[in-house]
Amino acid sequence: MTQRTLIQLTGPDARSFLQNLITNDVDRTAGGLVYSALLTPQGKFIADFFVLADGDALVLDVAASHAPTLAQRLSMYKLRADLEISERAQTVSRGTGPAPEGALPDPRHPALGWRLYGGDAPADGTDWDALRVEHVIPETGIELTPETYILEAGFERLNGIDFRKGCYVGQEIAARMKHKTELKKGLVQVEIDGAAPVGTEITANGKPAGTLYTQNGNRALAHLRFNRAEGEMQADSATLRRP
Repeated sequence: MTQRTLIQLTGPDARSFLQNLITNDVDRTAGGLVYSALLTPQGKFIADFFVLADGDALVLDVAASHAPTLAQRLSMYKLRADLEISERAQTVSRGTGPAPEGALPDPRHPALGWRLYGGDAPADGTDWDALRVEHVIPETGIELTPETYILEAGFERLNGIDFRKGCYVGQEIAARMKHKTELKKGLVQVEIDGAAPVGTEITANGKPAGTLYTQNGNRALAHLRFNRAEGEMQADSATLRRP
């Protein structure tokens, strides 16, 4: 089981309400889990989550640390919409081995296996940090922070944003980054000799070049300024380079 909270939306307006807020197309839940996010009007990260359709209800699977903020934001936008927002008492399990009955594929990447709602699937020993570093998968509260623009975190590659669905909160900024500019910063895998705390500043030739995040063996995730991320870089006593 993981430290997750399930937020349930029910009522006649639940689907249209959520569709107008989040980065992905709610109608895609007909095919399984949908990965999405809620942004600020300025296009920055608030929370990421999976959306599950269960009968007439929509269920948001969000990190427990970010559930209160997400619930508060949803309530703020509710206004006169005819829906109820509540917490669902149900376990969330995940794994990469044989999927138990009722499990759904993680939509971000095939290597991330499955997620199960209800039941009690035992932990299968997956090294999730190793998988995340190998496939450049950001994690809530580590690589995904209130300063994050989700395109720089790889949300398009992770199937977390739909550019054809219409308006949502922060849509104008995301669309501009997609269509009118070339990304100058982003989350990438780096080689690392040594270790440094998550959040350590990375420098190149004495200039700020990014931030170091999750580390696993001789590889790590880093958010880099691409025009400075050349040759050897430093993060505290660790040495980094792009593969």
